[in-house]
Amino acid sequence: MRKTTSKAVLALGANLKVRGFEPHLTLRHAIDAILRQGLLIRAESRFYATPCFPAGAGPDYVNAAVLIETERSPFELLQILHGIEHDYGRERIQRWGMRTLDLDLVCYDDLVLPDREVFQSWLSLPPEDQKQQAPDQLILPHPRVQDRAFVLVPMADVAPNWRHPILDQTVMEMLAGLPSDDIAAVTPL
Repeated sequence: MRKTTSKAVLALGANLKVRGFEPHLTLRHAIDAILRQGLLIRAESRFYATPCFPAGAGPDYVNAAVLIETERSPFELLQILHGIEHDYGRERIQRWGMRTLDLDLVCYDDLVLPDREVFQSWLSLPPEDQKQQAPDQLILPHPRVQDRAFVLVPMADVAPNWRHPILDQTVMEMLAGLPSDDIAAVTPL
């Protein structure tokens, strides 16, 4: 019996050197590591320079996105991403801070995890609480995707028509809802 395949979008980011590599080279190496894990990359965004988030928390980032096809579950995929981050010196010390490598599972088909009620609680979390609280389980889609130009601009390169299963908006519609200054700050390298 053949396993079914799913499509997922991964967001990549880095703003610190690791092993002497500038962040854009770290992202290139991370994409190679994703391929070595047997994940099929269907589309790859351009690399973008983006302001550090939150503002003033460190050097600017390089961000990108890839659309993958996989037979792995979202949980297996998350373990793979954490392993690659670890290989590139990622330490989970600060909620929003500098990163040698950040790999986020943004969406997995139109799956909502762990369920709509828990997702909704993270979606509606007040901004001040977002700085302090991190989920202890996989939340899909990423509960902040609609708020972040540094995710949506690269995602528009690889999955512009993906529709958020809760917000019922495509990537392009979510992007159009962001402040123009946020979008303009995400510039191709």
